[in-house]
Amino acid sequence: MPDRATETIEIAAEEAGQRLDRVLAARIPSLSRSRLKALILDGQVAIAARTIRDPATHVNSGDTVTVALPPPEPAKPAGEAIPLNIVYEDAALIVIDKPAGLVVHPAAGHARGTLVNALIAHCGDSLSGIGGVKRPGIVHRLDKDTSGLMVVAKTDKAHRALSAQFANKLEGPLERGYLAFVWGAPARPKGTIDAPLERHPHARDKRAVREGGRHAVTHWQALERFAGADGKPVASLLACTLETGRTHQIRVHLAHIGHPILGDATYATGFKTKASLLGPKARAALEALGRQALHAYRLSFEHPESGELLEFQSELPADLRRLRDALGKTAA
Repeated sequence: MPDRATETIEIAAEEAGQRLDRVLAARIPSLSRSRLKALILDGQVAIAARTIRDPATHVNSGDTVTVALPPPEPAKPAGEAIPLNIVYEDAALIVIDKPAGLVVHPAAGHARGTLVNALIAHCGDSLSGIGGVKRPGIVHRLDKDTSGLMVVAKTDKAHRALSAQFANKLEGPLERGYLAFVWGAPARPKGTIDAPLERHPHARDKRAVREGGRHAVTHWQALERFAGADGKPVASLLACTLETGRTHQIRVHLAHIGHPILGDATYATGFKTKASLLGPKARAALEALGRQALHAYRLSFEHPESGELLEFQSELPADLRRLRDALGKTAA
């Protein structure tokens, strides 16, 4: 957001007849259209010193529009001094390596101790007033028990630009790569899962492959196969990339093709008996894991200010390294 208390623009001839909120969104890219609409409704926008409260007001060539910018409200929720593994940070954004067990955003049952609480405390006054409130801009999420790389916006402009990249994954440099330890061994070395996802019909906290659901595509490649106690393939390590970013997408898609993620208490319940096929060390490592064996290991995107391509990689965390070592023997 600009450091000034007001923004003043003059309507160009080609903008005449357009909606006020649309023109302001185009001319003041640091503020979202929804934020500008809220300012108009709150009486913070004037044309030639006349307060305008209708976002649909049509502007005329030569109009002088003044937008008052009240200081952002204090952050809600409050900041908390929670340690963060910061991979990269500048004035526009921050990239963190999220540990398993950390919830991204406050919600029912997780009012405190979240990534957002930690970021508010860490960033302090460097956060702009995204949506009128000082808070980090969450443009994508990781499940509580998924570890790995996340980018978070610190300014309105960065939030809008990064959100656009995540919304349009088929074009541009955005890439999100995951490592998943799964049950079984796919018959092919790589593949694509194109299956629509929707809320589960009987469990609101789950997702399911359903006709008519939201378009969802996951690409996967087999990296390693692990032998069980009988020497036959019992588990595999897959590298997955997202073409879309639906809730629980990788977890649901891999379960859909018969290879759910190890330790996934939601989507691999039918595979609990498979643990008996593991060797003692691998079985103990899986029991100790306490979460789905999924890690966001690669993230690349275009910097919203400089246009530079930023690429980051994260090694497997200690608990997944222990699982990999315990699985040990590679299957033929």
